[in-house]
Amino acid sequence: MKIDEAREVRTTCPYCGVGCGVLAKVAADGEITVRGDPDHPANFGRLCSKGSALAETIDLDGRLLYPEIHGRRTGWDEALDLVASTFSQTIAEHGPDAVAFYVSGQLLTEDYYVANKLMKGFIGSANIDTNSRLCMASSVAGHRRAFGSDTVPGSYEDLELADLIVLVGSNLGWCHPVLYQRIAAAREKRPEMKVVLIDPRRTMTADIADMHLAIAADGDVALFTGLLAYLGKNDALDRAYIAAHTTGFEGAIAAASALDLSGIAAATGLGEDELVRFYSLFTATAKTVTVYSQGVNQSCSGTDKVNTIINCHLATGRIGKPGTGPFSVTGQPNAMGGREVGGLANMLAAHMEIENPEHRGRVQRFWSAPAIAKKPGLKAVEMFQAVADGRIRALWIMATNPVDSMPDADAVEAAIKACPFVVVSDVLAMTDTVRHAHVRLPAAAWGEKDGSVTNSERRISRQRAFLATPGEARADWWIIAEVAKLMGFGEAFSHASAADIFAEHAAVSAFENDGARDFDIGAYAGVDAETYEELAPFQWPAPASPSPSRGGSAR
Repeated sequence: MKIDEAREVRTTCPYCGVGCGVLAKVAADGEITVRGDPDHPANFGRLCSKGSALAETIDLDGRLLYPEIHGRRTGWDEALDLVASTFSQTIAEHGPDAVAFYVSGQLLTEDYYVANKLMKGFIGSANIDTNSRLCMASSVAGHRRAFGSDTVPGSYEDLELADLIVLVGSNLGWCHPVLYQRIAAAREKRPEMKVVLIDPRRTMTADIADMHLAIAADGDVALFTGLLAYLGKNDALDRAYIAAHTTGFEGAIAAASALDLSGIAAATGLGEDELVRFYSLFTATAKTVTVYSQGVNQSCSGTDKVNTIINCHLATGRIGKPGTGPFSVTGQPNAMGGREVGGLANMLAAHMEIENPEHRGRVQRFWSAPAIAKKPGLKAVEMFQAVADGRIRALWIMATNPVDSMPDADAVEAAIKACPFVVVSDVLAMTDTVRHAHVRLPAAAWGEKDGSVTNSERRISRQRAFLATPGEARADWWIIAEVAKLMGFGEAFSHASAADIFAEHAAVSAFENDGARDFDIGAYAGVDAETYEELAPFQWPAPASPSPSRGGSAR
């Protein structure tokens, strides 16, 4: 890609799930400047300290610039041949479930799409999972249980339109600072807006809270179950909405009513007076948004926490309207994009379900795939256990460092060290994971990569390159596609560009959809390279029919 030094390039910040737009420019002398994009609807020019310092992080020190085999520099041909032949041989000798991909929310959607397509449609295994499993799987499961779809029902705009914001297990001030800034700015304009923080710790985010509930660890299910019962007892339910849009409500309200206020206080570690104050405020405020993040998700009861929050919004009809809704805030810049392409071991492309025979057949027909996976694969923790006990004999790790980030890291490192064949694609020459790789593949970094990401409000934005790729580093999608070709799947992986992949991703989202699936970006199925280059941020769904909707839907 030719880089134009004379103009600013619109791209996105690579840090968190807010998905802020940035403008990057490289001067003739090589100096790089980065500033917030005033036109991007996620941040309107705002940046946090991390985003503001992006230009300072760009450096070739420590970069992996050339392919390596057993620590020896080699060419791409030799490295790719070894990866393809070893994976093929392992599959031939031990079956498709003897190989696995462990990927990352740092990948672009196009990278994720190609990896998922290769593993699930052509290798024939669902052994592809992501580090997003560790933070967002509870929300995915909760959304699917509540809505039948992994759909976030709101937008950042709702944070500014709400009269009450409830923050649960979310330290926005540190983890999603631009959303914190947007809420703080909205409060300055509308001092009557209220903020409640529910967190065992008093964090920086408490600075904008009118009420801080220092809840006991894992007390959230009891708190929101109690809220549901309180709403029922105080005639605060939207009966018309419940009748039109929910099932099983009477059973839920009966179960919620089994616990009295003293029992809720004991389970949450809160005083009864605190509970009543919070419950009364929620009951009285029609325009309420409940924001939750890792304090909810990273728990053995994470999915139940998500559903108790959602239930309170469904019971009051506070969903799908401006200034309302349950709102899951993601941690990584493309955790959402990975979910859209089916980058979790229990999902298929375009939010289709691997255990649904109709969905499997649909994806197989679209891809003309020879061996679609028929059952869920191994999830992150299970995957490394399978590496340890020898069930997985060839492992490809992309854009993540599981020796540092996985639970029980020592066991994960021991498993990787014992694995017969480990491939790592990364931008860094040495990490605790890279050091154990038999094959090291140099990947393009932020500023060099070209593709798309999806933020927490379902907004798809382009991440554009403004730097030439150094050494022999390559885009992750290119690396995966080249291996697929060498494994004999060339026709299905003949993508010439990220634009080609995005168009295919959009097309599969619309394939035999007819409104049955929320994730539909069919309006972009025929996108060409020029249109893709100029693609403006948009929210899904953005279907192609009955009339193209390229602006998407806010809620």
